[in-house]
Amino acid sequence: MIQVDHLSLQHGSQILFRDASFRLLPGSRTGLVGANGSGKTTIFRLLTGEEHPDQGEISKPKRTVIGYFSQDVGDMSGRSALAEVVAVAGDVTRLAREMAELEHAMAEPQTDEAMAALLVRYGEATSEFEHRGGYDLETRARTMLGGLGIGPDRQERPVETFSGGWKMRIALARILTLVPDVLLLDEPTNHLDVESIIWLEEWLATEFKGALLMTSHDRDFMNRVCDRTLEIANRTITTYGGNYDFYVREREVRRQQLLASHRRQQEMLAKEEAFIARFAARASHASQVQSRIKQIEKIERIEIPPELRTIRFEFPEPPRGGDDVARLEELSKAWPNPDGGEQSVFGGVTGLIRRREKIAVVGVNGAGKSTFLKVLAGLTPPSGGRLALGAGIEIGYFSQHALEQLDPKKTVFETLQDALPMTNRGALCNLGGAFLFHGDEIDKQVLALSGGERSRVVLATLLARPRNLLILDEPTNHLDIQSRDVLLDALQRFTGTVVLVSHDRMFLRALVNRVFQIDHGSLRAFEGNYQYYLDKVHAEGQAFPAAVRVR
Repeated sequence: MIQVDHLSLQHGSQILFRDASFRLLPGSRTGLVGANGSGKTTIFRLLTGEEHPDQGEISKPKRTVIGYFSQDVGDMSGRSALAEVVAVAGDVTRLAREMAELEHAMAEPQTDEAMAALLVRYGEATSEFEHRGGYDLETRARTMLGGLGIGPDRQERPVETFSGGWKMRIALARILTLVPDVLLLDEPTNHLDVESIIWLEEWLATEFKGALLMTSHDRDFMNRVCDRTLEIANRTITTYGGNYDFYVREREVRRQQLLASHRRQQEMLAKEEAFIARFAARASHASQVQSRIKQIEKIERIEIPPELRTIRFEFPEPPRGGDDVARLEELSKAWPNPDGGEQSVFGGVTGLIRRREKIAVVGVNGAGKSTFLKVLAGLTPPSGGRLALGAGIEIGYFSQHALEQLDPKKTVFETLQDALPMTNRGALCNLGGAFLFHGDEIDKQVLALSGGERSRVVLATLLARPRNLLILDEPTNHLDIQSRDVLLDALQRFTGTVVLVSHDRMFLRALVNRVFQIDHGSLRAFEGNYQYYLDKVHAEGQAFPAAVRVR
């Protein structure tokens, strides 16, 4: 499908690729991995023709249609969500118009030669129109929007009325509707809930027939979708014949083999250099010395690539609070409507959160998960019922809104210092390092940070404070897999209580020991880990069973 041979590219003084090659085969499912700044987005831009290599060749069949979903959705306005999605299929619209013109021409008297030419072109156009799904374009667009959480009742709404996260879903639906030969997805799960992620997994596995190349910070998604992995590291691209977990295992095997080869080479070079140093001044050994000098000059030295940087940081022990962290009695919340009425979010919630529990709050999009966390954190009062916190409970709360409250003019170090004014510089640098801000990176201004880097700053200030109840709303959003592992390690060792919302299933499976399922109206508790919850709802034969009161 697409062949990349001997690719070399340099941005300024940074060499991204040097003599790198790989292939995207028809029907293949390939994950693209690498450290931030290694060149993953550049690969997408090279494949779409937005950027060109310094050396090398990128070959693909003529008329190959490439669909590229990136985090930059561009301007959306002036159309409904459905019209915005349908509009991407410009070639399909052109083919439909051409077919109509050909049908009109064939209805007119023609010479045999002209009619034969028209029939050939009409056959080509209809074949291409069918291949591009022209006959069910609108139906397909509605299916894509619905699968990504935008139901029929919202598909005719003006696209400018949707928030940024929902516009990302519309942009993704637009690319999927295109039915490209090659699908490039750059972090498609960033703004999706679990239901939409599962739907996308199923669609890619059963419906999409083209080649896929994707990046994702969701390890489960990568494992379930991809059967090959391309790693960008050390200025080259390496192919691994398996999913993300296979890649991690195989990379470690190859790393150990490389270290062993490097060690043997260093031992050999040391012996040769010792011989040269010993006999360099002896005329009787001059020819041997020169021969060995030439030999070692010809040897290609084995390079050890820099290791992925991780630091284990010991967070302060939180203060000991009561065994009963929070008691909920007939708790309810409703938001006022513009017409003067109220829209109920949840009600009749009764239950108990106990010390050292790690609880996942799950539910369909819009069910009220974030609102429930805000009520629990004391950021908005309940409309009814009672919320009683236990003795000595100190709350730490994280949401994506916290990222907007960072001072863009301050550095990472200054932000950490503001949050922890009594902490010395060395400890703050260690804290920054634990969240992957190393060396000069801790002096970067907030305005220069990516969304993931800003999330790490906020999480660092939150987890370093002595809080014994952490309430986290999508803490893994924008974090890469390495950063998620750092956060997961910190929360696993945290001795307080955690209540969180996250769409990262691997993260939830590794962390939580209890699940609250919230549905419009009430809440149900599952007295087991996340896998227990999944098995339970699967056994009940429904994705989200009817919600009942917490007992």
